[in-house]
Amino acid sequence: MSKKKRSSGKSSKPGPFASLFGDDAASGSRKGKKKCRSLWFRFLRVLCLLACIVGVAAAIGGALYYNAKALTFDMDKIREVPQRTLVYDRDGETLGHVTGHGENRLVVPASEVSENFIKALLAREDSRFYDHNGVDYRGALRALVSNIKASGMEQGASTLTMQLARNTFGMRDMSISRKLQEVAIAMRIERNFSKEEILGFYMNRIYFGSGLYGIERASQGFFMKPASELSPGEGAMLAGIIRGPSLLNPFRSIESAKGTRDEVLERLVVTDTMTEEQAAAAKNEAIALRPPGQRLATGSYVLQTVYELINNYIEQDNQITEDDVKLGGLKIYTTIDSKMQASAEKSLDQHLTGIESRSGFRHPARSSHKGGAAIRYLQGAVVSLDNTNGDILAWVGGRDFAESSFNRANQAIRQVGSTFKPFVYTVAFERSGLLPGSYVSDDPVRIEIPGSRPWEPKNSDGTFTGLQPAAIGLIKSRNTMSVRVGQLAGLETVHRMAKALSFGEIPDSPVVFLGGFETTPMTITSAYSTFASGGVNLVPNMIRKIVNAEGTIIFEARTGGPQVFPPSVCWITSDILAKTMDEGTGAGARRAGFTAPAYGKTGTTNDYKDAWFVGYTDKVTTGVWVGLDQPARIMDKGYGSTLALPVWTEVMKTAEESGFAAAKLPTPPNTSPTLLCRGCGGVAGNRTPNPYQMDLPAEMRPRFTCRGHGPGLFTGGMPQAIPIPGEQRPQEESGIGNAIRNFGRRIFGGRR
Repeated sequence: MSKKKRSSGKSSKPGPFASLFGDDAASGSRKGKKKCRSLWFRFLRVLCLLACIVGVAAAIGGALYYNAKALTFDMDKIREVPQRTLVYDRDGETLGHVTGHGENRLVVPASEVSENFIKALLAREDSRFYDHNGVDYRGALRALVSNIKASGMEQGASTLTMQLARNTFGMRDMSISRKLQEVAIAMRIERNFSKEEILGFYMNRIYFGSGLYGIERASQGFFMKPASELSPGEGAMLAGIIRGPSLLNPFRSIESAKGTRDEVLERLVVTDTMTEEQAAAAKNEAIALRPPGQRLATGSYVLQTVYELINNYIEQDNQITEDDVKLGGLKIYTTIDSKMQASAEKSLDQHLTGIESRSGFRHPARSSHKGGAAIRYLQGAVVSLDNTNGDILAWVGGRDFAESSFNRANQAIRQVGSTFKPFVYTVAFERSGLLPGSYVSDDPVRIEIPGSRPWEPKNSDGTFTGLQPAAIGLIKSRNTMSVRVGQLAGLETVHRMAKALSFGEIPDSPVVFLGGFETTPMTITSAYSTFASGGVNLVPNMIRKIVNAEGTIIFEARTGGPQVFPPSVCWITSDILAKTMDEGTGAGARRAGFTAPAYGKTGTTNDYKDAWFVGYTDKVTTGVWVGLDQPARIMDKGYGSTLALPVWTEVMKTAEESGFAAAKLPTPPNTSPTLLCRGCGGVAGNRTPNPYQMDLPAEMRPRFTCRGHGPGLFTGGMPQAIPIPGEQRPQEESGIGNAIRNFGRRIFGGRR
């Protein structure tokens, strides 16, 4: 067959692209197909080229975008590591940390961290740390291949620098955009800081579980040693728990912590950082963890109060700012004496536990309390103050902070009862000329109150003993005598005194003379310290100073307070309260072995709902309150001398051992023995019957001399009706002699 015939079956029409490409043989099928394929390949190459150009442009654009955005991040934030605000006692020993203030860490440079931890960290997290610029491309490729093989996310590709960027700027979402931004920031970090600085920043930011942040705090918290002394096994353990701090830390599970330690040691062998023999030795190391009872406290009445005080300082004092609190790292030096604090906590709970076992006690015991239930067991509070400056030495707001955070030291408002009587007597000594040896009637007293039933207070023992020296009314806590002394002091004057001592609102009624109002243990203790400080009511203070992370003092306490009483009058009252300790309601402290010079007063409400003892030495004042949160009769004869005094005694014994050894209060200058009349309160004269002698400061000496009394002056033994202030009083007799008689009658309660 001719060539012409063989080709006759083919179409002679030109191909569809012939005119476009100049194909003169459009009728040749093979040639047309070949050229068609060539055309498609060229087209695909063009598309690929265009895609590459677009991809490169997008990559460049993306890099420019994310790098430009990375420039908006403040690199100074890398240095700012929130640190836990730590609280120290008066001797610089750690009490705990303030919850919500920074994070529990201590910042240290990388040079102060053991190589045993650094090598373990790099082997575990970033073995090529010193070889990349923030992004480990080789590691990223290796992680990608491993993840493809595993059909999941078996390995991450984040370097330490990328993790630092993520942790610093809170980049937590799992998007591609976030990852690209993280890469750009990591590269910028590498340009701004050295490798050692980056390593230090990272190690100080790590969370290790159990509230411990940063390598230094983790090392101290877990192993009771600085990070510079970590052993190979300890370093590997800490490096291992980073990926699961809540579940892997040794306080939570020592077995899990050992397991992850062994994984890190094996990784060190793989990276030729450690030999197999060294790894085996590290696995066999003994792990000495901090005992549970010595782990830093996160909650107590002291720490709670420090937290509240700092918040108050932010609002009221421009020395502390919210940024100081947010960044944390503050060092708060308190006034707390740890020995006295421990004694107060222990003695309060132990003594009240003993009360709960007595036959007359009818309330639930603490041992029966179930977590989360309302507190129904017997509670108490203890406050101790340094009389020289108002420093709070001990602060106990209840038997267990974990069971009840209600701080009874400054939040429980309870009736003060007889603990208020010394202040009434002090006002009378200062304002009326009454002296401790002056006679006051202990006979029944009846006070007429317009629009109400008459008030007829009784003595706790139900007896009346007639004329007694005023001091007896305070030593023996005689109610009828104290009411008469209060009337002599004057209700308005007592109100002014109570306001000066920050007692707050008190009733406009004679019931205040017997403590018929409520206040806090803190308030009454602070008021008593006034006697020991020469009449100055020092402002109580728990925080001495606050130092920020840079070592700058940003707060210092201001000490001082108003002069409420003259020093000489305080000395007179204290002399009586010393007898209360030796022969009155405070004598139980002497029987319990507390022999130092001391002054104090019990307080018991008529219904036995509140029991108090507040007392002081020249160095320390301590107040103790005992009662139920929902006021109820504690027990029959639940006196302050039984329920509160034993706790006070133990705390004050500890004070003696803690550098607060007591001495007698100094005698005021120009004090001398003075012969006095018990009847009129004047200096005894030739006609004074049965004069008495006492040491008196010069300014307390009476301005007049007794001229003698008839035997009938003190014989009015009938009950006296005393009008309240504002009521029209009967006209008193006139004349100098009768003025003396009227003065005596107001005190003694005799007939007119």
